Amino acid sequence: MMTIRRLDLADAGLLLAGARAHAIRIGVPMCIAITDEAGNLLAFERMDGGKITSITIAIDKAFTAAGARKATHEYGDVSQPGQPVWGIASAIGGRLMVVGGGLPVTVEDVVVGGIGVSSGTPLQDRAVAQAGIDAFLAHLG
Repeated sequence: MMTIRRLDLADAGLLLAGARAHAIRIGVPMCIAITDEAGNLLAFERMDGGKITSITIAIDKAFTAAGARKATHEYGDVSQPGQPVWGIASAIGGRLMVVGGGLPVTVEDVVVGGIGVSSGTPLQDRAVAQAGIDAFLAHLG
């Protein structure tokens, strides 16, 4: 039998709040998704002005980061033509994201969830996702 550590709804709220605060600071309204360790959606927020097209992208970034236990930008680097995982973006019905903005949420070296952010540039999305994680981890102490 296994014991599984995962985010709960209160944790998801902390991640959303931290990400939202950073998005407001940089002036880019975002779509923010939080998943459990298996990539199942726990919470989602589309800030006023967040792109409609970014809804699914944010959810799939969180899904990828949690399920694969890897940041989406790391897949981007190795999924280009001629690289080791060329074509992986078409895996899992096209849900696997290879654009920055999806990060696994890790506590004591265990992936407990994922956060996916979309509507800005990949670097902005990634920074907003990281701000969410930073706020969550600060709360843990």
